[in-house]
This record gives sequence, structure tokens and C-alpha cells, in this order.
Amino acid sequence: MSQKTYVMIKPDAVARGFVGRIVQRFEDTGLIIERLEYGVVTQDEAAQNYREHEGKPFYAGLVDYITSGPVVKMVLSGPEAVAVCRKLMGATNPRDAAPGTIRGDFGLSVEANVVHGSDSPESAEREIAIFFGA
Repeated sequence: MSQKTYVMIKPDAVARGFVGRIVQRFEDTGLIIERLEYGVVTQDEAAQNYREHEGKPFYAGLVDYITSGPVVKMVLSGPEAVAVCRKLMGATNPRDAAPGTIRGDFGLSVEANVVHGSDSPESAEREIAIFFGA
């Protein structure tokens, strides 16, 4: 059964020229790119996406970072797309991410970890709505 997920290539990866290489890794797994958009995350989109972190010490920095430059937003689909993407991305902290994963190969720090991906089908549905509309 096909599943949809949301992935965002973050400002650090876009600035460092990794977009093509990262997109290729998702395509190499057999996932289908249903939507792809280059643009800047608005303050409102960032607030909606990170609302569960509001009030935490790192919240303001997170919003500032994700709105600091262009990103690439994608809707990917395929069998178990959420799990496939999570495995491909690697651990949130690049220092803990295995070599061969996106974060393990390109990430610099937990703050600049090059990519975001939905952590569940429910999150994917919510994030797709935030960034691409219903």
C-alpha cells in the first residue's frame, strides 16, 4: 500500500549545494516525488509546523533557522514512505547518524541537520497540509 510523507531539505543543505544529491537518494529508493517546491518557509508555516515545541528554549532559534533561507519541500510516496525516509535520513543528530544516511553524510550539527521528514503518517498529513494546502 502506498503512503505519502513530507520531506524538507533545510536551508543549510540548500546553501551548501546538496539538493540534487539528496533528492537523488530518495529517488534511488523507489519513492515517487509527487510535489516539489523551492521556496522560503514563512513565519506562520514555521509556527504551525513546530507548535509542539513552542515555549521550549530552542523554539525561537528553530523558527529563525528554518525561515533563514530557501528550502525544498517535497511530498514523496511509496510503500512505507515514512519509514523508508526516516531510515534514509538517519538519526536527528548527525553525530549519531550512520555513514550512508543523509544526515550522516551531509549534516553538521543537530541544528543544521540538512533534512526534515515526517515521523508518522499523521504528521505527514498535517505537514503536507501546512506546506502545500489541503
